Amino acid sequence: MKPAPAFDEVIHAPNRLKICALLATATTAEFGTLRDALAVADSVTSKQLKVLTEAGYVKLSKPTGTGGRAKTWVTLTPAGRRAFEGHLAMLQQMAADVSQGVG
Repeated sequence: MKPAPAFDEVIHAPNRLKICALLATATTAEFGTLRDALAVADSVTSKQLKVLTEAGYVKLSKPTGTGGRAKTWVTLTPAGRRAFEGHLAMLQQMAADVSQGVG
């Protein structure tokens, strides 16, 4: 069942919208991959992930392995996926309304 269209202020910020879009197509993504896709600094990526984490939209994990530096992995939560899909549906509805002269 598709979520109802709902504008989400947390997701709407450009970098957070991009993060959610990237995570919606992957099971999980490494921090560096997201940072590179956004073409921003580590601090900017961290700040955006903090907002999404506090909203319950993403989950961060640092699996411990043998040797080397632990990498941070980011996953879109079920609540995050619903919020993203609802936000996307609202943007699509808004665009359709504009193209039909409604609004």
